[in-house]
Amino acid sequence: MSHGFWEKLPRPFFALAPMADVTDAAFRRLIAKYGKPDVTWTEFVAVDGLVSRGRDALLIDLLYTEAERPIVAQVFGSKPEHFAEVATLIADLGFDGLDINMGCPDRNVEKQGAGAAMMKDPGLAKAVILAAKEGSRGLPVSVKTRIGYNSVQLETWLPELLSVSPAAITVHARTRKELSDVPAQWEYVKRAVEIARGSGVVMLGNGDVKDLDDAREKAAASGVDGVMIGRGVFGNPWRFNPEVRIEDIPLSDRLRVMVEHTKLFADTLGDVKNFAIMKKHYKAYVHGFDGAKELRTALMETNSAEEVEVLVEAFLKEQ
Repeated sequence: MSHGFWEKLPRPFFALAPMADVTDAAFRRLIAKYGKPDVTWTEFVAVDGLVSRGRDALLIDLLYTEAERPIVAQVFGSKPEHFAEVATLIADLGFDGLDINMGCPDRNVEKQGAGAAMMKDPGLAKAVILAAKEGSRGLPVSVKTRIGYNSVQLETWLPELLSVSPAAITVHARTRKELSDVPAQWEYVKRAVEIARGSGVVMLGNGDVKDLDDAREKAAASGVDGVMIGRGVFGNPWRFNPEVRIEDIPLSDRLRVMVEHTKLFADTLGDVKNFAIMKKHYKAYVHGFDGAKELRTALMETNSAEEVEVLVEAFLKEQ
């Protein structure tokens, strides 16, 4: 069985994690420019919404550029028939892969029987994967999940997923109950790799990965094919660039890239997304230098890319 682009990736490979209101079209475009990962994920999108009359409003979350390839669209839901339809849509939109979220702990997602709730219903999880594969026109279908729900359940949960042969499985090294309140437990990622051995399924690990060096160490220790980095990209679109350390980038360049990020957001998503989304990025970009607190406070009061640029240029003139 062909796994599409997954078969052509280096080993280990490094992937950008899907994060709601973070890895949007603007930030992904910036990351592709300054530190392109081997694989990029979109934010997750509801399959129920993608088959509804309101579909056009959600398609904005699936905007991408050729520079981001290979790019995987992540979706969530619990109705197999909707997955079949959406898989065809994702294929028609030109994505390289489709990923099903079976790990999100958000209560609103779980109320729909989706995200981490899938771990409590393996039969439905398998039906959803099979439906997506049926509708995907050969596009590889993958899954992102956790090591368990209330406790570690890899020995039962993972074989259920493997039985329907997804192209790849990303294992987040915490249970749903643990959220991000405890350190990621990569020994269970290693166990997941052992369980999957011989299946032909590409295995990724995720959780508390600081940088590429850390990712390489975790890959070597666990045996995964790839490592996904999430929170480590906050304020650092260079994260996947092996030749750049953010500490070596002049402050003026870092702040002007933040302005570039803001302009991309305004141009790409400004008409449909709240500008407040950018402010979580400002907290990550603006720290660790003299005057950072004051600049950050001022940025929290801005409402446009123009205001941000004026603030940053005024700050840099004073340095």
